[in-house]
Amino acid sequence: MGDRELTASELVAAYATGELSPVEATKSALQNIEDRDGEINAYCLVDADRALEQAKAAEVRWRDGNPIGWLDGVPASIKDIFLTQGWPTLRGSTSIPADQPWEVDSPVMARMREAGLVVLGKTTTPEIAWKGVTDSALAGVTRNPVNPRMTAGGSSGGSAAAVAAAMGELSVGTDGGGSVRIPASFCGIVGMKPTHGRIPLFPASPFGPLAHAGPMARSVDDTALLLDALAMPDHRDPTALEPPISAYREAVRRDVRGLIAAFSPTLGFVDVDPEVAAIVASAVQSLADAGLQVEQADPGFGDPKDAFDVLWCAGAAKSLDAFPPGSEPRVDPGLRRVWEKGRTYSAGDYLDATAERAALGIRMGEFHTRYDVLLTPTVPIPPFEAGHDVPPGSGMTEWPEWTPFTYPFNMTQQPAISVPAGRTESGLPVGLQIVGPRHSDDLVLAVAKLLEEVRPWAAP
Repeated sequence: MGDRELTASELVAAYATGELSPVEATKSALQNIEDRDGEINAYCLVDADRALEQAKAAEVRWRDGNPIGWLDGVPASIKDIFLTQGWPTLRGSTSIPADQPWEVDSPVMARMREAGLVVLGKTTTPEIAWKGVTDSALAGVTRNPVNPRMTAGGSSGGSAAAVAAAMGELSVGTDGGGSVRIPASFCGIVGMKPTHGRIPLFPASPFGPLAHAGPMARSVDDTALLLDALAMPDHRDPTALEPPISAYREAVRRDVRGLIAAFSPTLGFVDVDPEVAAIVASAVQSLADAGLQVEQADPGFGDPKDAFDVLWCAGAAKSLDAFPPGSEPRVDPGLRRVWEKGRTYSAGDYLDATAERAALGIRMGEFHTRYDVLLTPTVPIPPFEAGHDVPPGSGMTEWPEWTPFTYPFNMTQQPAISVPAGRTESGLPVGLQIVGPRHSDDLVLAVAKLLEEVRPWAAP
């Protein structure tokens, strides 16, 4: 197996035996960026010199038998939404000046440094991470490594594409309506949105209670390892949870056979592409054959898009109101419409949407007294042509219209993960979503691991 194909866990095992070094792995990732990113456009910033310095330091630690931890020396990336000391954080916008002091690390970046990860650079995002695909006036269009004609999804499309194309084994994205899980599904990798507050955020996201950070990787084990590194409290986030009781890298191997899973092919209201539906149903059957007790059941809620729109658009408007004067003409036209829409909502509208969000959470809490996990498609359609906010010819006008399986679980703040389920006849990836009760991140990972074991997946 070449180092291009190794997961983070396998890389670290090779470091331990001396078979590979962090410098070799980093050079390989940088070469993949040079070879492929001109077409894919996953990175908006690459700092090869800094990465190689980090890799050399990790190499010394491994040689001396003193690695920092389970991910020391693993090449990784971070979405250009997180503050990173010494690098601009432009959030996909031409309205944020790059020429200013960048002196603060976000909690995510701080934890990545502490874990010894070699951070190669920053990955692309649509402006302020506002939509389900990844393109911007600042960075251009990000494409799917499986088929560059197609979108990588979004808004963490740069991170997903980087991981899928072996341009770094790991990445961290953000997810306010599906932004980790959508591109994970489209690019054929694992992407997890943990319980809200599991990974601290600073500064606070304008999308408030919808906003999560999430690990992205080519395996469930790697996802668990990265979550272990990131899931530590930070005093700058008042919603951050206490440290986990046990390590996710161990919990991922929990035996989940015999647990009860609800399979909801449509949530009761979603039109699903027949090929996607068949692939997901086959993956669910594989879980059932492996010993998970699967029952077909819908959670029993209607599409909460109207309430989500209030929360999403109001948050976007608040963020954009802080942009420098004269920014409006430069803002993504679709985002400008969201800005205008968000300005029309009152405090009462926001509180009504918050009440609906709470009611949805209560309903799902009750649902999980009967079912340990919920299984759904991650996205109801395969990847579509890059450069479009919605599938061409679909008649849709807004990105949440084609992502109805993801945003409800931002509203409920539950952990949810997308795991590769299979490929369409044309070779495009399809993801299965596993949703658990709040604070059951370990359970969600364990079910994901079972799926990975019974349906082995080769990343692109």
